[in-house]
Amino acid sequence: MPRLWDVPVHDSTRVRDARVAAEGAAALAGLDERRTAAAALVATELATNLLKHAGGGQVLVDVVAPPVARAGSGHSSLVQITAIDHGPGMADVCAAQRDGFSTARSLGAGLGTCRRVADDFALHSAAGRGTVALARIGPAAPRPDGPDPAPQDHPDGPELPAPVRAGGVNVPFAEAAYSGDAWAWVRSGDRLTLMLADGLGHGPEAARASSAAVRTLQCAAHLRPAGLLARLDEALRATRGAAVALAQLDLRTGLLRFAGIGNIGARLREGDGWRALLSRPGIVGLHRPATLTEHEAPWTADRLLILHSDGLPSRWTPPSGPVLPTADPAVTAAVILRDTSSPAHPVRDDTTVAVLTPTPPDRP
Repeated sequence: MPRLWDVPVHDSTRVRDARVAAEGAAALAGLDERRTAAAALVATELATNLLKHAGGGQVLVDVVAPPVARAGSGHSSLVQITAIDHGPGMADVCAAQRDGFSTARSLGAGLGTCRRVADDFALHSAAGRGTVALARIGPAAPRPDGPDPAPQDHPDGPELPAPVRAGGVNVPFAEAAYSGDAWAWVRSGDRLTLMLADGLGHGPEAARASSAAVRTLQCAAHLRPAGLLARLDEALRATRGAAVALAQLDLRTGLLRFAGIGNIGARLREGDGWRALLSRPGIVGLHRPATLTEHEAPWTADRLLILHSDGLPSRWTPPSGPVLPTADPAVTAAVILRDTSSPAHPVRDDTTVAVLTPTPPDRP
């Protein structure tokens, strides 16, 4: 079961807790001493910034897959550190990431340091609503004189570049060590599949169900969503079961296919509007519908898909304005989480948001 860390940062003693969480995640991800130190530094800086500039907030630490899906399951794991606050926001996000910039009479090296040592670093801030800062730290890059990694080909020829990225945030209920939710992102040939699973209830048994769903996806990502749900139903019969939603992009046809069982929310952005993608009632592993329907939609540059577990408020609807279509997908997920919760109304269950976005033209 994947370990998660949800660290509320409301006084200086919790800065150490954020650092220890990052070190624990680095050990799970197999990072070496230098990259572990980088993860610890980022967590320390982000937690310190929460106290200095927002009066406190929340640091989430997780081990995730890269936002660009690779063939097979041999990708490197990354430590993802997300800082969320409901503070005043930043007047100038770009300036805040430059060394020497400070509004708190400090050295102003915090966010600039994070941007330099992390593999990915992104920042989003809205006046009066708060800030999200997100960093990913992975293994050290291979030496320039080392061998190039072998290309991942499939029987029909070289693997096509993926026009999408995926990311998410997972918040365990009541700061627990494990979440009953899990999201995963796998590529098999021309099929890229994003899954969100919500184990029945919460706690370790729910986490075992969602973890079983992730393992099954990694072995059966070649199947279409309906067939994959049938495979998942067989695999989860030894667990308490889960709600599962699957969104699969076919690179050859440009079609997005969706199928789900249970109460996973799914919204697809199409131009200026949103389309709800509906799952069938039931519980994977306990009660699978006799027939499964796959919804299809063309995937174009203006599309954006949001999957979320029922930890979000039941009446949540996507924003009508811009939703960061070119932002890091995990940042978009964290912004949704920020805007649907507050210090007075924290998440009420294990809560996960997973996002599928187009790859910006200037990104690989």
